[in-house]
Amino acid sequence: MKTRRSDRLIDMTNYLMERPHTLISLTFFAERYESAKSSISEDLAIVKRTFKARGIGVLETIPGAAGGARFIPSIGEAEARDFINDMVTELSAESRLLPGGYVYLSDLLGRPDVLRQVGRVIARQYIDKQIDAVMTVATKGVPIAQSVSEYLNVPFVIVRRDSKITEGATVSVNYVSGSSERIEKMELSKRSLKQGSHVLVVDDFMKGGGTVNGMKSMIEEFDSELVGITVFAEGSFTGQRLVDDYTSLLRVDEVNSEDKTIHVNAGNYLAKVFGDQPNN
Repeated sequence: MKTRRSDRLIDMTNYLMERPHTLISLTFFAERYESAKSSISEDLAIVKRTFKARGIGVLETIPGAAGGARFIPSIGEAEARDFINDMVTELSAESRLLPGGYVYLSDLLGRPDVLRQVGRVIARQYIDKQIDAVMTVATKGVPIAQSVSEYLNVPFVIVRRDSKITEGATVSVNYVSGSSERIEKMELSKRSLKQGSHVLVVDDFMKGGGTVNGMKSMIEEFDSELVGITVFAEGSFTGQRLVDDYTSLLRVDEVNSEDKTIHVNAGNYLAKVFGDQPNN
């Protein structure tokens, strides 16, 4: 039975959004809805226009026998800025201050609505880059990596500080902790990452950059290429950071344990991606 156009548009949109960065042929849609390819093309033009107008993403249409449509998730500047500003407000609450000057993030990074937006925002920065895998370190960076990998439609790999029998053979590297300057070790299963991969590193929080720098070394051990580094938040650091080319959504400038105040600003994401002037 032929599908009505309204039903077809809804199902087609859902199908594309569930399979980002995947080329879907016009023939597949034509057979799925028992419709002419010309009708499918008209439908895709409507979806493409709506995605662009709403800042949902880009719908690439490729002509020819081997062509079709590919959905690339994105986010508009206004929506990205609103989300980051909301996170600045959330993170500035004095109730987030923990003993030792640490900032509590776990509840934010456990919320599906926050993680969806974090994934969209980070994926937007690498919309024109080849990414084969998203890497993070266990455990707090895992939900971020999972969200980003979903929008990029690539696997995510988890570097661990202790080996697991279930991981099989592993590759290990020693790295210097940026804050404590201790020598530590991280490991990754040999089966987790293919040689020659293009890797995006994400994490929840960065201070001295030691952990991120360790992941850079791990990528080199797999003869792979680091494409970029993006963290949810960066903290103030008085010494020399071990990485200098990175992106942060948020920046914790000052934590005062006595006054119980946290001074938070937007990180350098908006400036890097949209050319906004960074906050001072």
